[in-house]
Amino acid sequence: MTRKMLFLGAALAPLCLAGPVAAQDVTTQAADQTTTLEELIVTGELAYRDRTDATNPVLSYDLEYFQRFEPISVGEMLKRVPGVTFTSDVLEFDGVSMRGLPPGYTQILINGRRAPGGEADRSFFVDRIPAELVERIEIVRAPSADQPSEGVGGTLNIVLKDGVDLQGGFVKAGTLINSDGEMRPSAAVAYAGSRGDTSFWAGLNYQGRRNPKEKFSDRVRPSDDDDIEYQSDTRDGVDISANAELTQRFANGRLRVSGLIVDTDRDEDEVSRTFIVDDVTREIIDSDGVELQHERIAQRTYALSLDGEFEIGAGQLDFDLGWSGFRDETTAATDEGDTVAEAELDEFTAENITDDEYGAGVAYTVRFGGNAKLKGGVDLLKKTRDGSLIEYDIDAGAVGDPEDPGPGAVYTIEETRIDPFLKLTLQPTDALTVEAGLRYETAKREVSSDGLSASMTEKELNPSLHVKLQASPSDQIRFSVARTVKRPDYDPIAPYTLLEEPADENALVGNPKLKSEKAWGVDLGYEHRIGSRGVVGVNAFYRDISDLVEVIGTGEEIDDGGDIFDVYQARNIGDGKTWGVEFDFSAPLTAVGLPNTGLFANYTWMDSEVRDPFTGQDRRFTNQPHNVYNVGVIHTVESWGASFGATYSDRDMGLESALDETVSVDYDADLEVFAEKRFGSRYVLRFVAANLLDKEKRERFAKYDGDSIDEILDNRANGIVDEYEREVEHSGPIYQITFRAAF
Repeated sequence: MTRKMLFLGAALAPLCLAGPVAAQDVTTQAADQTTTLEELIVTGELAYRDRTDATNPVLSYDLEYFQRFEPISVGEMLKRVPGVTFTSDVLEFDGVSMRGLPPGYTQILINGRRAPGGEADRSFFVDRIPAELVERIEIVRAPSADQPSEGVGGTLNIVLKDGVDLQGGFVKAGTLINSDGEMRPSAAVAYAGSRGDTSFWAGLNYQGRRNPKEKFSDRVRPSDDDDIEYQSDTRDGVDISANAELTQRFANGRLRVSGLIVDTDRDEDEVSRTFIVDDVTREIIDSDGVELQHERIAQRTYALSLDGEFEIGAGQLDFDLGWSGFRDETTAATDEGDTVAEAELDEFTAENITDDEYGAGVAYTVRFGGNAKLKGGVDLLKKTRDGSLIEYDIDAGAVGDPEDPGPGAVYTIEETRIDPFLKLTLQPTDALTVEAGLRYETAKREVSSDGLSASMTEKELNPSLHVKLQASPSDQIRFSVARTVKRPDYDPIAPYTLLEEPADENALVGNPKLKSEKAWGVDLGYEHRIGSRGVVGVNAFYRDISDLVEVIGTGEEIDDGGDIFDVYQARNIGDGKTWGVEFDFSAPLTAVGLPNTGLFANYTWMDSEVRDPFTGQDRRFTNQPHNVYNVGVIHTVESWGASFGATYSDRDMGLESALDETVSVDYDADLEVFAEKRFGSRYVLRFVAANLLDKEKRERFAKYDGDSIDEILDNRANGIVDEYEREVEHSGPIYQITFRAAF
């Protein structure tokens, strides 16, 4: 603990070297006036979704919209916004799925910059960004030309707090209480101020986290013994974060230096006990041993940037320079034995990821006659990722020497991006705004693994068109067409050959020549302002995706010492489409005489169609639900200086399909409540209870077996199942007590 506090204290000390990352034009809404942290932290007013001035479709949710429920991380904030789901374990909100597409199709930005993460699909786990750092969340449904094009499902822009829009300070102290009585502390301190033309922000946050889960699995095997398994799985850890920012204003513009550090240490311990059961009565016959899994995760995210905007000549010059880094050191140990006391180390692996991204951008905007402006610029990116997954020998129950790395286990990926863009915005009338743009993205990728290396260069022209019609002071209509991309996952692009995969008698060969998946998207939305604070919106979307990556048989063979293997490889041969309707509502109930009661609701219906590469049948995208919704209410009693509220959320079942199994995934609904008492204008005490319905995650597996892919698919087509499995996972309620003071 001392090491971490010194580490973060040193990072916070030089404000010129720490703070939030530089914002691009993704950040669409600046504060009209400075807000004191006293107004932000201790307020009896209700906050609603904001309408933005952007021409492209963007929803904005300020911190006040979420804060009463004291979210721990950005992930817990996002479960209340339209169209966002998570496919992780109960009470884990890490990989974001927008519009039901897998997390790799969602682009995560921090202040307009890409956030590097450790996942193979290039996704970023948002549960590592503490909510304390956030000013607002923006949902970018379709990008403009001056924004990265990688959000096929959509883009989430996390805008961090800064000293330009905030004044004052706050301290927070709290505790997280699990249903078993275990407690984890939390604390935060932050201050924003200004002196003349200089403003600054600095914040430090400590968050203890714990999520104990229980799992039960029941497996039925037509040709072998049945068994059941009881699992206890506890995730326990600490997140420490710091961010700071320093802004200097000049007569013709401003200059800002900023940065962010997030340090995560988590332990994941799972104990599994398996028992043989009678095929008919399901009664336990005998013990089948225990397995203990211990995972130790140490992850760090860094970001430093310098950005500015200045009026020069006939227009405005914007620029930014930045570095983002991600470090992951994870070890996983597995013990096996007849009992917990007799279990011995059976397997030990160590994974290390070093990810660095250096970026720069420059743009110049010129206005013509007051109703037109042209913005041109270029974004540059240099990325290097070194990864390794090493398994160690086990010698007499202890970790021995590392084994020789398996195929693709050690790799290096280098990417160089040069993305020029041009955006023209026209406003022929006060009510109509049209934005047309082109973004030309060039990406050169070099991959090396197993002593082999390969390179690939892609060039993509991504046009976009956005139309905003202000039909009345209260009504807006938006129409967008944009081309987006999803760059290939890291795993299949390493040059390796893996025998006996994806099944026996097969060889899986890496493909460094994989191209990006590409999508044409259309959005049509209507938004109505209700009074001065409320808003209701509906948006229809459609995405036509080509060059989907699928693993297929190539018709080639490999001879390995006389053994012949059929070659399988990931290639761009698929296509798919997804569509749906998104609805959101947030407004005070003034019309029915309840101005101090706010109602919040969102609902997304979605569907998709993609051809399964193995069966040739049409199905939905992996784990895409048909619907997801959230409804909440907050009521304030001004005479008591108190507020209380609740949110209820649920989602439909999702389906997964792999070569040798099909899975249905279903989640229970979630109920969360809060109550707060304000003391004067500077202090507030909150109580939050989450997961009050003991939410369960239920998965049903149908597994198929065979000595080759053809045999597996034949068994699947004829319904010959090797194993049925039902797995149920749940975690109890979580309680929070938090005290905040503004100064």
